[in-house]
Amino acid sequence: ILNRSIETARDLMKKNVLVFGFIAGLVVSLIMAISMITYSKHPELEMGSGAMIIGYLSMLLAFSLIYVAVKNFRDKKNNGFISFGKAFLIGLFITLIASTMYVVVWAFVYHNYMPDFMDKYAAHMLESAKTTASPAELQEKTAEMARYKELYKSPVFFTLMTYAEILPVGLLVSLITGLILMKRNKQKPVAV
Repeated sequence: ILNRSIETARDLMKKNVLVFGFIAGLVVSLIMAISMITYSKHPELEMGSGAMIIGYLSMLLAFSLIYVAVKNFRDKKNNGFISFGKAFLIGLFITLIASTMYVVVWAFVYHNYMPDFMDKYAAHMLESAKTTASPAELQEKTAEMARYKELYKSPVFFTLMTYAEILPVGLLVSLITGLILMKRNKQKPVAV
């Protein structure tokens, strides 16, 4: 009976992770795709700090589902108890699913709608640097952006950089959620 209840809890946790991971991935990917395609079709809009704020807010919105998923699992499927480790693990798996969806969608958007993204991004970064950088610093920044543009052509670097945008946000939300929602069963088993 104990093995069956453990298997049932694992199955419920997997289902919880898959459902919330897919929803989180859908939310963050759709917002990113819509905003990036909008930027590509309307070059007069700046891809500056406003775009970055929208991006990170969409990540926080999507990853807020980690809290909902962990609370749902703890309260409805795990008798009101969850360890920090299990809560963090649920958040980690949701983060991995959503982040992978984000990477795949960005690869699609980048290659089909914004193949000049790195050129525009580099130009924007250099334009921003002109106001505060010395000529030597500007030259260094230009060389740095040229290296990034070249590296971004590599599928491995492209994938790693895209994961690096989103993964830390999900890990941070998972950590905070685990700390907030952990609740141990303090009841000691009754000796028979």
